[in-house]
Amino acid sequence: MMTVMTLAIFGGALSTVGYALHATLAPNLDKIVGALRGEMAAARPAPLATLVRAERRIAVRRWAGSAVPAVAPLRQRGAA
Repeated sequence: MMTVMTLAIFGGALSTVGYALHATLAPNLDKIVGALRGEMAAARPAPLATLVRAERRIAVRRWAGSAVPAVAPLRQRGAA
């Protein structure tokens, strides 16, 4: 009975560990294999450059989207 319980507990733990490793490593497996082969990683764009471009787009949209306020005709004030 203890053997069956031991196999069930450690089998469940082993399957949980296997699932966790698979879920963690599978999305990045090509990067891991490339690093083990000694291949250089592809250059990623700098996040700061992306942020600067986004800020410029926002500024241009604000500038382009703002309507020129209509000039209200000046009322002539009557003599006091």
